[in-house]
Amino acid sequence: MNASTENPESGSLDSLKWLLVFLLLGGAVFGNYYFGELSVLARAGAVVAAVVVAGLIAAQTTKGRDGLAFAKEARIEVRKVVWPTRQEAVQTTGIVLVATVFMALVLWGLDSLLYQIVSFTTSLQV
Repeated sequence: MNASTENPESGSLDSLKWLLVFLLLGGAVFGNYYFGELSVLARAGAVVAAVVVAGLIAAQTTKGRDGLAFAKEARIEVRKVVWPTRQEAVQTTGIVLVATVFMALVLWGLDSLLYQIVSFTTSLQV
């Protein structure tokens, strides 16, 4: 038997928590619209508070804990990345731009050639 199976109580409580999260977020959107005459700072503060509370509630669910664990692991992996130097980034960008311009000119030339062939073949002057 798998040790990570969740018990039925946590599943129903998780559903209740997610419902509460969506109600809080929906309430934040509705409240921001309904109290449009209040100052922007007060509305922004209320929306931020609602999002923080919703995030804290969501973090208490199974999927929320899994999401936080994934975010921590992703942060660790990002730290392992060897980022290019400025010179490498500029050189790579230059190579990509030159290749793009070259391919654009090749495709433009082929298009013009095929256009001339079709115009000559069909005797249409466009």
